[in-house]
Amino acid sequence: MTAAPGRTFRALRHRNYRLFFIGQGVSLVGTWLQQVAVGWLAYRLTGSVLLLGVIAFCANAGILFLGSFAGVVADRVDGRRAMYVTQAAMAAQAVLLATLTALDVVQPWHLVALALWMGIVNAFDIPLRQSLYVRFVDNRADLPNAIALNSFLVNAARVVGPAIAGVLLAATTEAVCFALNALSFLAVFVAFARMRIPPRAAVAGRRGLRESWVEGFRFVAHFAPARALLAVAATVSFTILPYASLMPVVAKDVLRGGPQALGALLSAAGAGALACTLYLARRESVVGLGRVIAGAALAAGIALAAFGQARHMALALPLVFVAGGGVILAAAASNTILQTIVSDELRGRVAGFFTLAFLGVAPLGNLAAGALAERFGVAATFAINGAACALVALWFLRRLPQLRRAMRPVYEKLGLLPPAVD
Repeated sequence: MTAAPGRTFRALRHRNYRLFFIGQGVSLVGTWLQQVAVGWLAYRLTGSVLLLGVIAFCANAGILFLGSFAGVVADRVDGRRAMYVTQAAMAAQAVLLATLTALDVVQPWHLVALALWMGIVNAFDIPLRQSLYVRFVDNRADLPNAIALNSFLVNAARVVGPAIAGVLLAATTEAVCFALNALSFLAVFVAFARMRIPPRAAVAGRRGLRESWVEGFRFVAHFAPARALLAVAATVSFTILPYASLMPVVAKDVLRGGPQALGALLSAAGAGALACTLYLARRESVVGLGRVIAGAALAAGIALAAFGQARHMALALPLVFVAGGGVILAAAASNTILQTIVSDELRGRVAGFFTLAFLGVAPLGNLAAGALAERFGVAATFAINGAACALVALWFLRRLPQLRRAMRPVYEKLGLLPPAVD
């Protein structure tokens, strides 16, 4: 019998979650290989900063327009079967991208179209995956840890993937990165095939799509803590996440480096996110995460503004470490609270709204950052975005007492707090 993992990795004692964790981990490394290679290929072909923003926009445009609707779908279908469809569509996209690049016929419009394809598939894949967490663990008390460990896994891949991509891009071609990403999806298929999850009845199937969507919207719109958490997630996404799409410009034109510099910067950001999500996984409760969210968003904003002024790797790396860690900690902590307090019937829809707020808003931020950088430069863009993020963090911090009062009945019901004494 496998020994139970420590507190930090306690969700791994559940067989289904272990399989998911391993399969998803392999696939995520492949995803980062492709993401870094696409950015490098686009900038190598055109030298256009704006194109980087356009590609990043298209990669998440599907989430922007379909994210909340996809959450309704996630509550109406068998998650595991639906995941086979989304993962197969992602693998097909990687195969096509590898083929076009290997044959040396790839054009900028191919990158835009295939990024749009990936964004549409991701819009459905992400809420599907998040709605399955509760079925991966046998003990609901381990759900927050499962959510935090998934964030840890995503960011571990952000450390490993870009570093490998930098080496591969220097030694081979972008096509190799795309082909390896296509192969990585085999790990997900094997993991889901070995899981023991009985099919579930669709909890929202007796309602129309519109009624189901409205039910989820009412929860996030009328519950003040949910509104505030989604606002923070949307802000850090719009202001901080565009650093990734502009990183080829920083690596090549500001720091005068090559693919290795790009990989090092993205890996540093991933290392910061990894450290922060590891901290989140070690926490035993969601209580007290409000100040963590505010502090993480504030630190990310300040670090991004300073990163825009850095001209040496020795200064750039620690700053992007803080920025990358802060944005992911703020978002992951917000999602952990939301997924802990929501009922199973609404889980997919709330996941869809969170996906819309965090990843769906990202394309707008990338598009805006690309346009700003084209006109005013990367340094000014990072300074403006960092200041905006810091201001919203301070607003959230000021509202915390009100949000805590609104959350207390929910925490008491879940047994996270003792009942209030009159």
